[in-house]
Amino acid sequence: SKHCVQLDNRTANVTVKTLEFDMRLQFELHVTVSGKKINVSEIPELSIPEEGVRDKLELHFYKTEQAAGGGEIKNVTYNKGSGRAVITFLTPG
Repeated sequence: SKHCVQLDNRTANVTVKTLEFDMRLQFELHVTVSGKKINVSEIPELSIPEEGVRDKLELHFYKTEQAAGGGEIKNVTYNKGSGRAVITFLTPG
């Protein structure tokens, strides 16, 4: 993980570290939680298909199961025109 790099007659010692981020699709969501459903509003218009937005929302709320009360998703309804989505979980939480 450590390397020695020659730059303009100088030696620099560098350490390699893994960075994980995807800045292409960063946006802020406004969420209302109610039992088995979450209403998401103010989703910005993105340059990806609607199915891609639904997939990203589903993955985000499924992945938050351990940290913030997400869980297994039953359905994601997304309306591109209104910038709103409804995420329905299999079980209330």
